[in-house]
Amino acid sequence: MLDRIWRRSQKRRSSNVTTSVHHKIAEELGVRERQVGSAVELLDGGATVPFIARYRKEATDGLDDSQLRHLEERLRYLRELEERRATVLESIRSQGKLDDELEARINAADSKARLEDIYLPYKPKRRTKAQIAIEAGLEPLAELLLSAPDNDPETSAAEYVDAEAGVADTTAALEGARSILVERFSEDADLIGELRERMWARGRMVSRVREGKQEQGAKFADYFEFSEPFTALPSHRVLALLRGENEEVLELALEPDDGTPQDEPTDYERRIAQQFGITDGGRPADAWLNAAVRWAWRTRVLTRLAVDLRLRLRQHAEDEAVRVFAANLRDLLLAAPAGTRPTMGLDPGYRTGVKVAVVDATGKLVATETIYPHQPQRRWDQAVDVLAKLAAEHAVDLVAIGNGTASRETDKLAGELIGKHPELGLTKMSVSEAGASVYSASPYASRELPDLDVSLRGAVSIARRLQDPLAELVKIDPKSIGVGQYQHDVSESKLSHSLDAVVEDCVNAVGVDVNTASVPLLTRVSGVTAGLADNIVAHRDANGPFRERSALKDVARLGPKSFEQCAGFLRIPDGDDPLDSSAVHPEAYPVVHRILETTGSEIGTLIGNSGVLGGVRAQDFVDDRFGLPTISDILSELDKPGRDPRPEFRTAEFAEGVEKLADLTPGMQLEGVVTNVAAFGAFVDVGVHQDGLVHVSAMSKNFVNDPHDVVKSGDIVRVKVLDVDVDRKRISLTLRLDDEAAGGKSNRTAGSGAERDGGGKSRGRNDRGGKGSKGGNGGQGGSGRNGGGKQNRGGQRKQEPQGALADALRRAGFDNN
Repeated sequence: MLDRIWRRSQKRRSSNVTTSVHHKIAEELGVRERQVGSAVELLDGGATVPFIARYRKEATDGLDDSQLRHLEERLRYLRELEERRATVLESIRSQGKLDDELEARINAADSKARLEDIYLPYKPKRRTKAQIAIEAGLEPLAELLLSAPDNDPETSAAEYVDAEAGVADTTAALEGARSILVERFSEDADLIGELRERMWARGRMVSRVREGKQEQGAKFADYFEFSEPFTALPSHRVLALLRGENEEVLELALEPDDGTPQDEPTDYERRIAQQFGITDGGRPADAWLNAAVRWAWRTRVLTRLAVDLRLRLRQHAEDEAVRVFAANLRDLLLAAPAGTRPTMGLDPGYRTGVKVAVVDATGKLVATETIYPHQPQRRWDQAVDVLAKLAAEHAVDLVAIGNGTASRETDKLAGELIGKHPELGLTKMSVSEAGASVYSASPYASRELPDLDVSLRGAVSIARRLQDPLAELVKIDPKSIGVGQYQHDVSESKLSHSLDAVVEDCVNAVGVDVNTASVPLLTRVSGVTAGLADNIVAHRDANGPFRERSALKDVARLGPKSFEQCAGFLRIPDGDDPLDSSAVHPEAYPVVHRILETTGSEIGTLIGNSGVLGGVRAQDFVDDRFGLPTISDILSELDKPGRDPRPEFRTAEFAEGVEKLADLTPGMQLEGVVTNVAAFGAFVDVGVHQDGLVHVSAMSKNFVNDPHDVVKSGDIVRVKVLDVDVDRKRISLTLRLDDEAAGGKSNRTAGSGAERDGGGKSRGRNDRGGKGSKGGNGGQGGSGRNGGGKQNRGGQRKQEPQGALADALRRAGFDNN
C-alpha cells in the first residue's frame, strides 16, 4: 500500500517537474508552453532539430532552428538540475532533516548554484573544525554568545573547559565556538546568494606579474598591473588573464572592491552581521562576535565567492568564445561555392615546392604535380609552363591558392600564368587552408585518396574547398578549421557540442546530393549515423546511383524512422521523380499530387512555373496532417526547387602592385576578404600576406554591439588603411572610408601580445611539419586609430585585442590546433 502511494507521488512529482521545465523554457523563449511541449516530445522521440524546424512547423507553431537549439540546450540543463534536485532531496531526507519549508526552498531553486547553496549545510563532508567543536559540546556556548551578547565570552567559556573532550582552556573553547558560527555564517544560502551578486556587481579582477616573469611573459604586458570590474571584462580578456595565470606569468585576484579602509568592517561584513543580529553596542560579547564575522568573511565567505565568481567569469567567457567560433564556422560553411567548375589547387611552399592538384567539375582528382618556383630552386618559368599545360589539358576554370607560407608569392605566380595565357580564361582566388593537414593525415583521406602522397592531399582539399566549402570542410573536425577565439581554453565538450550543431544545421539547410556525398557529409544529415552513411555509400557503389528517394529504404539498417528524418535533406538531381531533387519531403508528395490535379499540370511543367504557382491558394490544400506553414513551404519549394541558401560566388580584386606589408600606406582604399570575426572586430585579407584588423569601433558610424551584425567571414569588403606597423606586421583598417588615416607608417604598439594572439591570422602553419608561422599581425586597438579603451591600474591605456591567427599557433586564441 505504502509502495503504491510512494509510486503515485513520484509520478505526480515527475509530471510537475516536466510542467515546470516546459514553463521555464517557454518563458525564456517568449513562446507558448504547448510549443515547447511539442518540441520536447519530438526531440525525445529521436527527431533532430533540422527536421523539426523544417518539417514539423505545425507541431511547434513554427519554432526555428535557433529557438530549437536554445530549447535543446536549456532542456538538457534543466533536466540535469532536476536530477540533482532529486538527489539532494533524497540525501537530506535520509538524514532525517527534510521538513516542508526546506523542501519548498529546494524545489524553488532555479539554478544549480542556488541549489548547491541550500544543500551545503547538509552535504556530507569531512569532519570540520565546527563539527569537532560540536562533538566537544561547544554548540551551546556559540548559541549563548550569539543570542545573548551581554554574557562575557571568557567567563562563559570557562564553563566549557573539558580536557577529556579536547577543550584545554577558554581560548580553545572560544575558538571552537567561533568555528561553529563561522560555518553557520558561510552556509546561509540566502546570504551567500546575496553577497555573491553584490560582489559580482562591485568586484574587480586584478592581475600582477609574477616576480621575474616580465621578459618571459611579455605578451601579457598589458596585465602586469591591471584591474577591471567583473561586469566590464569582455570574454577574450578573461581568457587571456586566465591563460596568463595558467602559464605562471600572472597572479590573479578577485577583489570585492567596496572601497572600505582595511581597518574598518566592509559592507559585506556588515551584511553578515546584520543577517545574524550582530551589532556593536559595547556589550561584552559584541567585539568577539564581530571578530568572528570578520574571520568568516576573510577565511570562508570571500574565498568561496571568489571561486564561484571565477567560475562564472570563465563560463561567461567560454560561452562567448563558443558563440564567436560557432558564428564564424557557420559563415565559413555557408560561404559561396564556386560550383561544378574544374579547379586547380595550389598548396604553397618554399623548399618543398608548391603542391598542385587538379580536380574535375565533380571534385574527382585528375592530375597532380609539384613545382619549385620559389627559393631556393627558383624555377619560375618552368612552373608557369607546367601550370599552363595542366590548365589547358583539363579545361581548368579556377585556381585556388592556399593562404599559408609562400601564398603571396604563389598568388603572383598564378597572376603571371593568367597574364601570359589569357586564352585559358583562368580566375585565381585565395582559399583558407586551415585544417588541411588534419584532413591530409586523416583515416578518411587515406581511404578517399589511398594512392596519393600525404603532402599532395592538401592541394586536393584546397581545390575542393573552392568548389564547395561545405562538402569539403565537413571532412575536418570543426575545431581544426581555425576560426575560433581561445578555443583551447574553453570546455572541450561545450565547444564540440556547439560546433557539431552548427555543422548539422548548415548541411541540412543546404541539402545533400545522395549520389555524390562523402561519408563525412552524409553523417551530418538529419537521422544519418556514421554506420548508416557507410551503408548508403556501400549501397551506391554496389548498385549504382539512387534513382529515387524511396530506394533509400533498401539501404541496410535504414529503417522508417531514419528515412523520415533524412529523406527531405537528401536530394537526387536528374532522378526519376523531379520532386526528389527538391526539399519537399516524400511524406508530402500526396499534397503535390493534389496541386497537380487542381491546376491540371504535369510535375515537369509545374516546377519553377511562378505563373501557375502564384494562383494556387495554400489554404485550399490544408488538411488534418499538413497545415498552412507546410503547404506554403511546398509551394515556395516548387517555385524554386533545391534553392541554395548560400550567396552567389564572387572573388575579391586585390590591388595591383600591393603585394607586401611595405607596399601599404595610410589612406589607401583596398578590396579584401573578411577572414575572421571576433568580439573586438574583424580581420581582412587585403592581399599582403598579413590580415589587417578592422576594430569594432571602426566598423560603422553607429555603435556596433556585435561585429557579426556588420560583416561575416567570406564577405568581400572595401576598407581604408589607417595605420601600418611594418616591424610588428600589423595593419589597422576601417570600413568607414571617410576616416582620417595616420600620417605615415607607424611602429606603435597596439594591444598586448596576449590579446593580439587572440585573433587574426598569420600565413604560416606548424601543423604540416616544416612550415613555420610567420608571426602576428593585426591592427590598432581602441578607437581603431589611436588606441583607446579602459584605464588600468598602472595608468596605461587598455587596448583591445588584435593579432595573429596561425593555423597551428598554440598561443592565445583563434589558434587552430
